[in-house]
Amino acid sequence: MLRQIQANLVEITAFMIFVLVVYLVKISEGISTTVLFIPASLLMFNTIFLSILIEAIPFVLIGVFIAGMIQVFVTEDQLCKLIPKNRFLAVTVSCVVGALFPACECGIVPIVRRLVAKGVPIFAGVGFLLTGPLINPIVTYSTYMAFGQDLRIAVLRMALGFFIALIIALFVSLLFKGSQLKKGQEIGRESYVTKPPLGERFKHMYQHAIDEFFSMGKYLVIGALLAAFVQTYVSTKAILGLGDGIVASTIVMMGLAYLLSLCSEADAFIGASFRHLFPETSILAFLIYGPMLDLKNTIMMMSIFKFKFVIVLITIITFVVWGCLMIFDNLI
Repeated sequence: MLRQIQANLVEITAFMIFVLVVYLVKISEGISTTVLFIPASLLMFNTIFLSILIEAIPFVLIGVFIAGMIQVFVTEDQLCKLIPKNRFLAVTVSCVVGALFPACECGIVPIVRRLVAKGVPIFAGVGFLLTGPLINPIVTYSTYMAFGQDLRIAVLRMALGFFIALIIALFVSLLFKGSQLKKGQEIGRESYVTKPPLGERFKHMYQHAIDEFFSMGKYLVIGALLAAFVQTYVSTKAILGLGDGIVASTIVMMGLAYLLSLCSEADAFIGASFRHLFPETSILAFLIYGPMLDLKNTIMMMSIFKFKFVIVLITIITFVVWGCLMIFDNLI
């Protein structure tokens, strides 16, 4: 009963926020802010919030449709055959497959939820979760272009990111057993005795995709709201002023990546703008940590995974990314 009340409150809150933002957009079109007495910062907040949503929603839609396809067309037996029994091989395969998917850190969450609900081990799901937004072909190309066709940065981002994702997933495999999904997240499995007609299965796929979108969408709205608040009211210049030295600057850039919650297909252009302010290692921290973890996907993960699992995962990701980049900095 309490869980249902909490879910309803989240849905109502997300809906009210979205209605408020749409209202602000409508009333601000062609009307002076001085007439409406609306602070410029509030309109900026509104613009950033909408831009985050517009940037993320196409990839969430891709994610939920892939999740719907997995739900209807892929059976548990087929997944078990794809994932090797050996733990290290399972993690490696999941990281490689994730690297081939053009999904952002928001769009990958519903896909991973569906995979884990279908029986994929949680550590393999984490490998997919981390590499999907980071190493896919679109991100690789955008990084290459953002840094003035510098192949070195693009290759370092992909290679270090893959290695770090592998270590994190292996840590998860040692610490957690079971799916780590919240109660109710495994509801909705299809179990056909005989396969229905193809048209009916497509209908089921669309139904699952729609349900998934509205289930994930409310958390995306809340995450985008928080990210927009940070970008509007937290001084980036003040944050950057904390980054004195390689250790501090790396932590600052990781924190900035988390708070800004940029889409992984576009974050390289922001990262490139800091190139003359911070060393290469700190820039790589921004480019690797952000796609793995930010405000938006933290809230989305909190909605489907157990609280303890998400907190431990956040801790592992943070320390492994920072530690590996410190080692990398000492080696170059």
